[in-house]
Amino acid sequence: MATTSDERPPVLDRLRMPPAVLRALGCTHCGAALDAAGNALRCAAGHSFDVAREGYANLLTGHRAAGTGDSAAMVQARAGFQASGHYAPLADTLAEAARTAAGGAGLVADLGAGTGYYLGRVLDDRPESVGVAADVSRYALRRAAKAHPRSGAVGCDVWRRLPLRDGAATVLLNVFAPRNAPEFHRVLNPGGALIVATPTVRHLAELRAPLGLIEVDPAKDERLAEGLGGHFTAGESRRVDVPLLLDRSDAAAVVAMGPSARHVDPAELDRRVAELPAPMPVTASFSVAVYRPLRRR
Repeated sequence: MATTSDERPPVLDRLRMPPAVLRALGCTHCGAALDAAGNALRCAAGHSFDVAREGYANLLTGHRAAGTGDSAAMVQARAGFQASGHYAPLADTLAEAARTAAGGAGLVADLGAGTGYYLGRVLDDRPESVGVAADVSRYALRRAAKAHPRSGAVGCDVWRRLPLRDGAATVLLNVFAPRNAPEFHRVLNPGGALIVATPTVRHLAELRAPLGLIEVDPAKDERLAEGLGGHFTAGESRRVDVPLLLDRSDAAAVVAMGPSARHVDPAELDRRVAELPAPMPVTASFSVAVYRPLRRR
């Protein structure tokens, strides 16, 4: 399906993706390689995928339940909060973990990437790497497609077949996102690393009662180990605690950008935020863990 240089498919003028990332993609129907053809990406079996005008490839298949993926408002709130630098220490820790665990080259795939903020920071630290941001939300993908000049973005459902070839990734990032252990194992190079970031029970504890945030499951670490068991073995783990002073707009953004946004009435949230002291001392607390793939059978 390759094309000559004077037969450049129109889709490449729209697709924001380095060639190395395109070569790493796999059809989410059959797993075959994808190539640019006309106004779409296609595999040898004829499965075809559109490329959005914002530059990301839509590789979603099947039916999605209502409410799946972040809304436009959630993505906007997250992008603003990230731009403020509040979670920069987490981004730096992820970059360090990736560098230590898996050298400085190869493909970095962020699964459940959101805006691509963390992927961009990791790629800044890895000048020889390229990256791909995968997410189910079209609003997030519009931003992720522009997250870094050495990355691309693809729409996919993490609970279905991932849009990557077997062993294509050197590093997998998974930041506050669902985990599909068998598929993560399939797409990760045997010498690569999966880096998982999750909130600890201390995360935003000061805001939980005043704003009605969802509680962090105290058994989250055990559930994480159980979910990855049989496919990965645990390596180094570190905790990142970040003291923050949030104004009321940032406190509101914390709720609006996460799962609690689906459970708090906006008017009630405004009332509660207005009653907070300003600035509000808050602790952001994360666990960053490295996992290695078990030997394939």
